Amino acid sequence: MILFLPILSAIFLTLAFPKPGIAIFAWFALVPWLFALKRQKNPRSAFLLSYLVGLVFFSLTLYWINYVSTLGFVVLMCYLAFYFAAFGIFIFAFKRFRLLNLVFIPAAWVVLEFVRGHLPILGFNWALLAYSQYLVLPIIQISDITGAYGVSFLIVLVNVGIYQTVSLVLENKGQRTEKRFARSIFVLCAFLPVLFSLAYGYFKLFHPIEGQSVKVAVIQGNIPQVQKWDPRFRESILAKYRRLTKEAAFNKPDIIIWPETSVPGFLESEPELLEEISSLSKSIAPSYLLLGTPHEAEGSKIHNSATLLSSGEILQRYDKLRLVPFGEFIPWPEFFSRFSFAGLIGNFSRGDEYTIFGVVPGVRCNALICFEDVFSDLVRIFVSRGANLAVNMTNDAWFGSSAEPYQHLQSSIFRAVENRVSVVRSANTGVSCFIDPRGRILKRVDDYLGRDIVTEGWASEDLKIGSMPSFYTKHGDIFVYFCIAITLLATTTALSTGFRKYM
Repeated sequence: MILFLPILSAIFLTLAFPKPGIAIFAWFALVPWLFALKRQKNPRSAFLLSYLVGLVFFSLTLYWINYVSTLGFVVLMCYLAFYFAAFGIFIFAFKRFRLLNLVFIPAAWVVLEFVRGHLPILGFNWALLAYSQYLVLPIIQISDITGAYGVSFLIVLVNVGIYQTVSLVLENKGQRTEKRFARSIFVLCAFLPVLFSLAYGYFKLFHPIEGQSVKVAVIQGNIPQVQKWDPRFRESILAKYRRLTKEAAFNKPDIIIWPETSVPGFLESEPELLEEISSLSKSIAPSYLLLGTPHEAEGSKIHNSATLLSSGEILQRYDKLRLVPFGEFIPWPEFFSRFSFAGLIGNFSRGDEYTIFGVVPGVRCNALICFEDVFSDLVRIFVSRGANLAVNMTNDAWFGSSAEPYQHLQSSIFRAVENRVSVVRSANTGVSCFIDPRGRILKRVDDYLGRDIVTEGWASEDLKIGSMPSFYTKHGDIFVYFCIAITLLATTTALSTGFRKYM
Protein backbone atom coordinates (compact mmCIF):
# COMPACT_ATOMS: atom_id res chain seq x y z
CA MET A 1 0.00 0.00 0.00
CA ILE A 2 2.92 2.35 0.74
CA LEU A 3 4.17 2.01 -2.83
CA PHE A 4 0.73 1.90 -4.42
CA LEU A 5 -0.17 5.49 -3.50
CA PRO A 6 2.96 7.22 -4.89
CA ILE A 7 2.88 5.12 -8.05
CA LEU A 8 -0.79 6.03 -8.47
CA SER A 9 0.17 9.72 -8.26
CA ALA A 10 2.88 9.22 -10.88
CA ILE A 11 0.40 7.54 -13.23
CA PHE A 12 -2.20 10.28 -12.73
CA LEU A 13 0.44 12.91 -13.49
CA THR A 14 1.51 11.05 -16.62
CA LEU A 15 -2.07 10.87 -17.89
CA ALA A 16 -2.31 14.67 -17.63
CA PHE A 17 0.40 15.10 -20.28
CA PRO A 18 0.36 14.20 -23.97
CA LYS A 19 -0.30 11.48 -24.76
CA PRO A 20 -3.16 11.14 -23.71
CA GLY A 21 -3.21 14.64 -22.17
CA ILE A 22 -6.25 14.43 -19.86
CA ALA A 23 -5.75 17.76 -18.09
CA ILE A 24 -8.18 17.14 -15.22
CA PHE A 25 -5.92 14.44 -13.73
CA ALA A 26 -3.33 17.05 -12.74
CA TRP A 27 -5.75 18.67 -10.27
CA PHE A 28 -5.84 15.63 -7.97
CA ALA A 29 -2.76 13.64 -9.05
CA LEU A 30 -0.68 14.64 -6.02
CA VAL A 31 -3.27 13.65 -3.42
CA PRO A 32 -2.29 9.95 -3.07
CA TRP A 33 1.36 11.01 -2.81
CA LEU A 34 0.51 13.49 -0.03
CA PHE A 35 -1.33 10.81 1.93
CA ALA A 36 1.61 8.43 1.53
CA LEU A 37 4.00 11.12 2.82
CA LYS A 38 1.77 11.70 5.83
CA ARG A 39 2.68 8.21 7.08
CA GLN A 40 6.43 8.69 6.78
CA LYS A 41 8.36 8.90 10.05
CA ASN A 42 11.64 10.40 8.81
CA PRO A 43 13.05 12.48 5.94
CA ARG A 44 14.86 9.51 4.43
CA SER A 45 11.67 7.55 3.77
CA ALA A 46 9.95 10.72 2.46
CA PHE A 47 12.88 11.28 0.12
CA LEU A 48 12.88 7.71 -1.26
CA LEU A 49 9.11 7.60 -1.65
CA SER A 50 9.08 10.88 -3.56
CA TYR A 51 12.07 9.86 -5.65
CA LEU A 52 10.01 6.89 -6.80
CA VAL A 53 7.19 9.21 -7.88
CA GLY A 54 9.61 11.30 -9.93
CA LEU A 55 11.29 8.27 -11.45
CA VAL A 56 8.02 6.73 -12.59
CA PHE A 57 6.51 10.01 -13.82
CA PHE A 58 9.49 11.23 -15.84
CA SER A 59 10.18 7.75 -17.26
CA LEU A 60 6.60 7.40 -18.50
CA THR A 61 6.31 11.00 -19.74
CA LEU A 62 9.74 11.42 -21.35
CA TYR A 63 10.09 7.87 -22.68
CA TRP A 64 10.89 9.26 -26.13
CA ILE A 65 14.39 10.36 -25.01
CA ASN A 66 15.24 6.66 -25.16
CA TYR A 67 14.81 6.90 -28.95
CA VAL A 68 18.11 8.77 -29.23
CA SER A 69 20.11 7.56 -26.22
CA THR A 70 19.32 4.86 -23.69
CA LEU A 71 22.18 5.94 -21.45
CA GLY A 72 21.08 9.57 -21.66
CA PHE A 73 17.51 8.54 -20.83
CA VAL A 74 18.56 6.63 -17.71
CA VAL A 75 20.87 9.37 -16.46
CA LEU A 76 18.30 12.12 -17.07
CA MET A 77 15.48 10.22 -15.36
CA CYS A 78 17.63 9.58 -12.29
CA TYR A 79 18.57 13.26 -12.20
CA LEU A 80 15.06 14.68 -12.66
CA ALA A 81 13.61 12.42 -9.96
CA PHE A 82 15.72 14.27 -7.38
CA TYR A 83 13.44 17.30 -7.74
CA PHE A 84 10.42 15.25 -6.69
CA ALA A 85 12.49 13.78 -3.86
CA ALA A 86 13.35 17.30 -2.68
CA PHE A 87 9.65 18.16 -2.79
CA GLY A 88 8.97 15.20 -0.52
CA ILE A 89 11.51 16.56 1.97
CA PHE A 90 9.78 19.94 1.93
CA ILE A 91 6.40 18.32 2.61
CA PHE A 92 7.84 16.30 5.48
CA ALA A 93 9.42 19.42 6.96
CA PHE A 94 6.28 21.51 6.53
CA LYS A 95 3.65 19.01 7.71
CA ARG A 96 3.51 20.55 11.19
CA PHE A 97 2.20 23.80 9.61
CA ARG A 98 -1.00 22.10 8.47
CA LEU A 99 -3.26 24.78 6.97
CA LEU A 100 -0.35 27.11 6.18
CA ASN A 101 0.74 24.43 3.73
CA LEU A 102 -1.91 25.79 1.38
CA VAL A 103 0.76 28.36 0.55
CA PHE A 104 4.02 26.70 1.61
CA ILE A 105 3.72 23.51 -0.44
CA PRO A 106 2.68 25.14 -3.78
CA ALA A 107 5.47 27.71 -3.32
CA ALA A 108 8.04 24.95 -2.79
CA TRP A 109 6.85 23.19 -5.97
CA VAL A 110 7.25 26.41 -7.97
CA VAL A 111 10.76 26.97 -6.61
CA LEU A 112 11.84 23.45 -7.59
CA GLU A 113 10.38 23.81 -11.09
CA PHE A 114 12.17 27.12 -11.50
CA VAL A 115 15.50 25.69 -10.36
CA ARG A 116 15.06 22.65 -12.62
CA GLY A 117 14.58 24.91 -15.61
CA HIS A 118 17.27 27.50 -14.87
CA LEU A 119 20.34 25.62 -13.70
CA PRO A 120 23.27 26.37 -16.03
CA ILE A 121 23.69 23.55 -18.59
CA LEU A 122 21.48 21.18 -16.55
CA GLY A 123 18.35 23.30 -16.98
CA PHE A 124 15.46 21.14 -18.26
CA ASN A 125 12.26 23.16 -18.48
CA TRP A 126 10.14 20.30 -19.84
CA ALA A 127 6.92 18.86 -18.42
CA LEU A 128 6.18 21.69 -16.00
CA LEU A 129 2.96 20.92 -14.15
CA ALA A 130 1.35 23.99 -15.73
CA TYR A 131 1.90 22.58 -19.21
CA SER A 132 -0.71 19.89 -18.57
CA GLN A 133 -3.31 22.69 -18.95
CA TYR A 134 -2.09 23.98 -22.32
CA LEU A 135 -5.49 23.44 -23.93
CA VAL A 136 -7.49 24.76 -20.94
CA LEU A 137 -7.28 28.36 -22.10
CA PRO A 138 -9.23 30.10 -19.28
CA ILE A 139 -6.91 28.78 -16.57
CA ILE A 140 -3.62 29.62 -18.30
CA GLN A 141 -4.34 33.30 -19.00
CA ILE A 142 -2.80 34.32 -15.65
CA SER A 143 0.55 33.39 -17.22
CA ASP A 144 0.79 36.94 -18.55
CA ILE A 145 1.28 37.95 -14.90
CA THR A 146 2.89 34.99 -13.16
CA GLY A 147 4.40 33.05 -16.00
CA ALA A 148 3.63 29.34 -16.32
CA TYR A 149 4.68 28.92 -12.69
CA GLY A 150 1.49 30.60 -11.50
CA VAL A 151 -0.57 27.84 -13.12
CA SER A 152 1.64 25.21 -11.47
CA PHE A 153 1.03 26.97 -8.14
CA LEU A 154 -2.74 26.79 -8.65
CA ILE A 155 -2.69 23.10 -9.50
CA VAL A 156 -0.63 22.20 -6.43
CA LEU A 157 -2.82 24.47 -4.31
CA VAL A 158 -5.94 22.56 -5.35
CA ASN A 159 -4.21 19.23 -4.72
CA VAL A 160 -3.25 20.36 -1.23
CA GLY A 161 -6.76 21.72 -0.69
CA ILE A 162 -8.32 18.37 -1.62
CA TYR A 163 -5.86 16.55 0.63
CA GLN A 164 -6.49 18.92 3.55
CA THR A 165 -10.26 18.72 3.10
CA VAL A 166 -10.29 14.92 3.16
CA SER A 167 -7.87 14.89 6.09
CA LEU A 168 -10.01 17.30 8.09
CA VAL A 169 -13.14 15.28 7.44
CA LEU A 170 -11.40 12.13 8.69
CA GLU A 171 -9.74 13.82 11.68
CA ASN A 172 -12.63 15.98 12.88
CA LYS A 173 -15.36 13.39 13.22
CA GLY A 174 -15.41 13.83 17.00
CA GLN A 175 -15.18 17.63 17.03
CA ARG A 176 -18.00 20.11 17.42
CA THR A 177 -19.87 20.99 14.25
CA GLU A 178 -18.88 24.68 14.48
CA LYS A 179 -15.15 23.87 14.63
CA ARG A 180 -15.36 21.42 11.76
CA PHE A 181 -17.24 23.99 9.68
CA ALA A 182 -14.72 26.77 10.43
CA ARG A 183 -11.72 24.64 9.47
CA SER A 184 -13.43 23.35 6.35
CA ILE A 185 -14.23 26.88 5.20
CA PHE A 186 -10.56 27.81 5.61
CA VAL A 187 -9.48 24.89 3.44
CA LEU A 188 -12.09 25.69 0.81
CA CYS A 189 -10.40 29.06 0.44
CA ALA A 190 -7.77 27.12 -1.50
CA PHE A 191 -10.19 27.01 -4.39
CA LEU A 192 -10.94 30.76 -4.46
CA PRO A 193 -7.73 31.64 -6.38
CA VAL A 194 -8.85 29.21 -9.08
CA LEU A 195 -12.17 31.04 -9.40
CA PHE A 196 -10.39 34.39 -9.62
CA SER A 197 -8.02 32.98 -12.23
CA LEU A 198 -10.91 31.65 -14.29
CA ALA A 199 -12.67 35.03 -14.13
CA TYR A 200 -9.49 36.75 -15.28
CA GLY A 201 -9.02 34.11 -17.96
CA TYR A 202 -12.47 34.51 -19.47
CA PHE A 203 -12.05 38.30 -19.44
CA LYS A 204 -8.80 37.98 -21.39
CA LEU A 205 -10.22 35.43 -23.80
CA PHE A 206 -13.06 37.73 -24.79
CA HIS A 207 -10.85 40.83 -24.87
CA PRO A 208 -10.24 41.72 -28.54
CA ILE A 209 -6.72 41.48 -29.98
CA GLU A 210 -5.84 44.74 -31.67
CA GLY A 211 -2.93 45.53 -33.95
CA GLN A 212 -1.78 45.19 -37.53
CA SER A 213 -1.91 41.90 -39.41
CA VAL A 214 0.85 39.89 -41.01
CA LYS A 215 0.37 36.83 -43.20
CA VAL A 216 2.76 34.00 -42.34
CA ALA A 217 3.23 30.62 -44.03
CA VAL A 218 5.00 27.60 -42.58
CA ILE A 219 6.48 24.60 -44.35
CA GLN A 220 6.49 21.11 -42.84
CA GLY A 221 8.84 18.97 -44.93
CA ASN A 222 8.57 15.73 -42.93
CA ILE A 223 12.12 14.66 -43.72
CA PRO A 224 13.08 11.49 -41.79
CA GLN A 225 16.13 11.99 -39.60
CA VAL A 226 18.04 9.23 -41.38
CA GLN A 227 17.72 11.17 -44.65
CA LYS A 228 18.42 14.74 -43.51
CA TRP A 229 22.20 14.63 -43.89
CA ASP A 230 22.53 11.76 -46.34
CA PRO A 231 23.96 13.21 -49.63
CA ARG A 232 21.83 10.76 -51.63
CA PHE A 233 18.65 12.54 -50.49
CA ARG A 234 19.91 16.11 -50.80
CA GLU A 235 18.28 16.88 -54.14
CA SER A 236 14.95 15.29 -53.20
CA ILE A 237 14.88 17.28 -49.94
CA LEU A 238 15.51 20.56 -51.76
CA ALA A 239 12.92 19.64 -54.40
CA LYS A 240 10.29 19.01 -51.72
CA TYR A 241 10.94 22.32 -49.95
CA ARG A 242 10.99 24.15 -53.27
CA ARG A 243 7.61 22.66 -54.26
CA LEU A 244 5.95 23.34 -50.90
CA THR A 245 7.36 26.87 -50.79
CA LYS A 246 6.04 27.76 -54.23
CA GLU A 247 2.63 26.35 -53.31
CA ALA A 248 2.60 28.50 -50.17
CA ALA A 249 3.73 31.56 -52.16
CA PHE A 250 0.51 31.49 -54.20
CA ASN A 251 -1.23 32.65 -51.01
CA LYS A 252 1.00 35.77 -51.01
CA PRO A 253 2.31 35.57 -47.44
CA ASP A 254 4.61 38.25 -46.05
CA ILE A 255 7.04 35.58 -44.86
CA ILE A 256 7.52 31.85 -45.42
CA ILE A 257 9.25 29.87 -42.70
CA TRP A 258 11.15 26.58 -42.96
CA PRO A 259 12.01 24.36 -39.97
CA GLU A 260 15.30 24.05 -38.09
CA THR A 261 18.24 22.81 -40.23
CA SER A 262 15.90 22.35 -43.18
CA VAL A 263 18.65 23.33 -45.62
CA PRO A 264 20.73 20.16 -46.16
CA GLY A 265 24.10 21.89 -46.18
CA PHE A 266 26.03 25.02 -45.23
CA LEU A 267 24.11 27.73 -47.06
CA GLU A 268 26.72 30.47 -47.01
CA SER A 269 29.69 28.17 -47.58
CA GLU A 270 28.41 26.28 -50.61
CA PRO A 271 27.99 28.52 -53.71
CA GLU A 272 25.73 26.12 -55.62
CA LEU A 273 23.43 25.66 -52.66
CA LEU A 274 23.33 29.41 -52.04
CA GLU A 275 22.50 30.04 -55.69
CA GLU A 276 19.62 27.54 -55.59
CA ILE A 277 18.11 29.01 -52.42
CA SER A 278 18.64 32.57 -53.66
CA SER A 279 16.85 31.71 -56.89
CA LEU A 280 13.93 30.33 -54.93
CA SER A 281 13.86 33.48 -52.79
CA LYS A 282 13.70 35.65 -55.91
CA SER A 283 10.87 33.57 -57.34
CA ILE A 284 8.62 34.14 -54.31
CA ALA A 285 9.37 37.86 -53.89
CA PRO A 286 8.16 40.02 -52.25
CA SER A 287 7.69 37.28 -49.63
CA TYR A 288 10.56 36.91 -47.19
CA LEU A 289 12.09 33.47 -46.62
CA LEU A 290 13.25 32.47 -43.13
CA LEU A 291 15.00 29.13 -43.07
CA GLY A 292 17.03 26.93 -40.74
CA THR A 293 20.57 26.04 -41.73
CA PRO A 294 23.90 25.21 -40.14
CA HIS A 295 26.40 28.03 -40.49
CA GLU A 296 30.18 27.71 -40.65
CA ALA A 297 31.83 30.74 -39.07
CA GLU A 298 35.44 31.82 -38.69
CA GLY A 299 37.65 29.64 -36.54
CA SER A 300 35.87 26.45 -37.66
CA LYS A 301 32.88 27.29 -35.48
CA ILE A 302 29.57 25.78 -36.51
CA HIS A 303 26.28 27.39 -35.52
CA ASN A 304 22.71 26.17 -35.65
CA SER A 305 21.24 29.20 -37.38
CA ALA A 306 18.21 30.89 -38.89
CA THR A 307 18.76 32.99 -42.02
CA LEU A 308 16.42 35.60 -43.51
CA LEU A 309 16.39 36.19 -47.26
CA SER A 310 14.51 38.62 -49.46
CA SER A 311 14.62 38.72 -53.27
CA GLY A 312 17.64 36.42 -53.23
CA GLU A 313 19.70 38.42 -50.75
CA ILE A 314 20.69 37.34 -47.25
CA LEU A 315 19.54 40.05 -44.85
CA GLN A 316 20.15 38.71 -41.34
CA ARG A 317 21.23 35.61 -39.48
CA TYR A 318 20.56 34.40 -35.94
CA ASP A 319 22.88 31.90 -34.29
CA LYS A 320 21.24 29.75 -31.63
CA LEU A 321 21.89 30.94 -28.07
CA ARG A 322 20.74 27.93 -26.01
CA LEU A 323 22.31 24.71 -27.22
CA VAL A 324 21.06 21.24 -26.28
CA PRO A 325 23.51 19.67 -23.82
CA PHE A 326 24.60 16.20 -24.95
CA GLY A 327 22.86 16.91 -28.25
CA GLU A 328 24.62 19.92 -29.78
CA PHE A 329 27.63 20.09 -27.47
CA ILE A 330 29.34 18.12 -24.71
CA PRO A 331 29.38 19.88 -21.34
CA TRP A 332 32.47 19.22 -19.27
CA PRO A 333 34.11 17.27 -22.15
CA GLU A 334 37.08 16.21 -20.02
CA PHE A 335 34.66 13.89 -18.20
CA PHE A 336 31.80 13.07 -20.57
CA SER A 337 33.78 12.55 -23.78
CA ARG A 338 34.77 9.09 -22.54
CA PHE A 339 31.19 7.81 -22.82
CA SER A 340 29.85 6.13 -25.94
CA PHE A 341 27.01 8.60 -26.58
CA ALA A 342 29.54 11.41 -27.08
CA GLY A 343 30.08 10.31 -30.68
CA LEU A 344 26.47 11.19 -31.49
CA ILE A 345 26.82 14.80 -30.34
CA GLY A 346 27.22 17.76 -32.68
CA ASN A 347 30.04 20.21 -32.21
CA PHE A 348 28.03 23.44 -32.28
CA SER A 349 28.99 26.80 -30.84
CA ARG A 350 26.50 29.15 -29.21
CA GLY A 351 25.64 32.54 -30.69
CA ASP A 352 26.10 35.81 -28.86
CA GLU A 353 23.40 38.13 -30.22
CA TYR A 354 19.65 38.43 -29.62
CA THR A 355 18.92 38.90 -33.31
CA ILE A 356 15.50 40.28 -34.19
CA PHE A 357 14.38 40.10 -37.82
CA GLY A 358 12.65 43.01 -39.50
CA VAL A 359 10.06 41.44 -41.78
CA VAL A 360 7.55 44.08 -42.83
CA PRO A 361 7.05 47.56 -41.34
CA GLY A 362 5.91 47.20 -37.76
CA VAL A 363 6.64 43.45 -37.57
CA ARG A 364 9.77 42.23 -35.79
CA CYS A 365 10.23 38.53 -35.12
CA ASN A 366 12.73 36.34 -33.37
CA ALA A 367 13.72 32.78 -34.28
CA LEU A 368 13.64 30.30 -31.42
CA ILE A 369 15.51 27.26 -32.66
CA CYS A 370 14.71 23.76 -31.42
CA PHE A 371 13.97 23.75 -27.68
CA GLU A 372 14.70 27.46 -27.10
CA ASP A 373 10.98 28.09 -26.75
CA VAL A 374 10.90 26.11 -23.48
CA PHE A 375 12.93 28.87 -21.78
CA SER A 376 10.49 31.59 -20.74
CA ASP A 377 13.29 33.98 -19.78
CA LEU A 378 14.86 33.77 -23.24
CA VAL A 379 11.58 34.49 -25.02
CA ARG A 380 10.84 37.34 -22.62
CA ILE A 381 14.21 38.95 -23.41
CA PHE A 382 13.48 38.84 -27.14
CA VAL A 383 10.04 40.37 -26.68
CA SER A 384 11.30 43.04 -24.28
CA ARG A 385 13.88 43.98 -26.93
CA GLY A 386 11.21 44.59 -29.52
CA ALA A 387 10.11 41.27 -31.02
CA ASN A 388 6.33 41.23 -31.49
CA LEU A 389 6.11 37.88 -33.29
CA ALA A 390 7.77 34.72 -31.95
CA VAL A 391 8.88 31.97 -34.31
CA ASN A 392 9.86 28.46 -33.26
CA MET A 393 11.81 26.51 -35.88
CA THR A 394 12.36 22.94 -34.79
CA ASN A 395 13.19 19.44 -35.93
CA ASP A 396 11.51 16.77 -33.81
CA ALA A 397 12.04 14.01 -36.37
CA TRP A 398 14.22 12.18 -33.85
CA PHE A 399 11.11 11.21 -31.89
CA GLY A 400 8.74 10.05 -34.64
CA SER A 401 5.07 9.89 -33.71
CA SER A 402 5.70 9.85 -29.96
CA ALA A 403 4.26 12.33 -27.46
CA GLU A 404 7.31 14.62 -27.80
CA PRO A 405 5.96 16.92 -30.57
CA TYR A 406 2.85 17.67 -28.50
CA GLN A 407 4.82 18.18 -25.30
CA HIS A 408 7.03 20.61 -27.22
CA LEU A 409 3.94 22.42 -28.48
CA GLN A 410 2.86 23.02 -24.87
CA SER A 411 5.83 25.35 -24.31
CA SER A 412 5.02 27.51 -27.33
CA ILE A 413 1.45 28.02 -26.17
CA PHE A 414 2.61 29.30 -22.78
CA ARG A 415 5.19 31.62 -24.38
CA ALA A 416 2.37 33.17 -26.44
CA VAL A 417 0.18 33.81 -23.39
CA GLU A 418 3.03 34.99 -21.14
CA ASN A 419 4.14 37.68 -23.57
CA ARG A 420 0.84 38.27 -25.42
CA VAL A 421 2.45 37.66 -28.79
CA SER A 422 1.49 35.39 -31.66
CA VAL A 423 3.73 32.34 -32.00
CA VAL A 424 4.47 30.54 -35.26
CA ARG A 425 5.85 27.01 -35.23
CA SER A 426 7.57 25.46 -38.23
CA ALA A 427 8.48 21.88 -37.36
CA ASN A 428 10.04 19.35 -39.70
CA THR A 429 7.64 16.54 -38.75
CA GLY A 430 5.12 18.64 -36.76
CA VAL A 431 3.42 20.16 -34.96
CA SER A 432 3.57 23.21 -37.27
CA CYS A 433 0.91 25.73 -36.35
CA PHE A 434 -0.13 29.30 -35.56
CA ILE A 435 -0.88 30.36 -31.98
CA ASP A 436 -2.58 33.64 -31.10
CA PRO A 437 -1.70 35.76 -28.01
CA ARG A 438 -4.40 33.98 -26.01
CA GLY A 439 -2.77 30.60 -26.60
CA ARG A 440 -5.40 29.46 -29.09
CA ILE A 441 -4.16 27.27 -31.95
CA LEU A 442 -5.59 28.92 -35.05
CA LYS A 443 -4.44 26.46 -37.69
CA ARG A 444 -2.14 23.46 -38.05
CA VAL A 445 -0.41 21.77 -40.95
CA ASP A 446 -2.26 18.46 -41.31
CA ASP A 447 -3.30 15.94 -43.93
CA TYR A 448 -6.72 14.79 -45.12
CA LEU A 449 -6.93 12.39 -42.18
CA GLY A 450 -6.28 15.18 -39.69
CA ARG A 451 -2.78 13.97 -38.81
CA ASP A 452 -0.51 16.84 -37.81
CA ILE A 453 2.72 14.94 -37.16
CA VAL A 454 4.82 12.80 -39.50
CA THR A 455 3.13 14.36 -42.50
CA GLU A 456 4.18 17.02 -45.01
CA GLY A 457 2.42 20.18 -46.05
CA TRP A 458 2.12 23.92 -45.60
CA ALA A 459 -0.32 26.38 -44.09
CA SER A 460 -0.71 30.14 -43.88
CA GLU A 461 -2.55 32.43 -41.51
CA ASP A 462 -3.15 36.12 -40.85
CA LEU A 463 -1.82 36.95 -37.41
CA LYS A 464 -2.42 39.98 -35.22
CA ILE A 465 0.65 41.86 -34.03
CA GLY A 466 -0.02 43.45 -30.66
CA SER A 467 1.84 46.44 -29.26
CA MET A 468 1.22 46.25 -25.50
CA PRO A 469 3.76 44.25 -23.49
CA SER A 470 2.37 42.02 -20.77
CA PHE A 471 3.11 42.36 -17.06
CA TYR A 472 5.27 39.24 -17.31
CA THR A 473 7.25 40.66 -20.22
CA LYS A 474 7.96 43.87 -18.32
CA HIS A 475 8.64 42.43 -14.87
CA GLY A 476 9.67 38.81 -15.34
CA ASP A 477 9.45 36.13 -12.67
CA ILE A 478 8.36 38.29 -9.75
CA PHE A 479 5.87 35.60 -8.75
CA VAL A 480 8.69 33.04 -8.54
CA TYR A 481 10.73 35.35 -6.31
CA PHE A 482 7.70 35.62 -4.03
CA CYS A 483 7.55 31.82 -3.87
CA ILE A 484 11.27 31.67 -3.09
CA ALA A 485 10.77 34.05 -0.17
CA ILE A 486 7.82 31.99 1.12
CA THR A 487 9.80 28.75 0.83
CA LEU A 488 12.81 30.21 2.63
CA LEU A 489 10.55 31.45 5.42
CA ALA A 490 8.87 28.06 5.78
CA THR A 491 12.18 26.20 5.69
CA THR A 492 13.76 28.47 8.30
CA THR A 493 10.75 28.05 10.55
CA ALA A 494 10.79 24.27 10.11
CA LEU A 495 14.48 24.08 10.99
CA SER A 496 13.95 26.15 14.10
CA THR A 497 10.91 24.23 15.36
CA GLY A 498 12.01 20.64 15.41
CA PHE A 499 13.07 19.45 11.96
CA ARG A 500 16.74 19.87 12.93
CA LYS A 501 16.69 16.60 14.89
CA TYR A 502 16.53 14.73 11.57
CA MET A 503 19.51 16.54 10.07
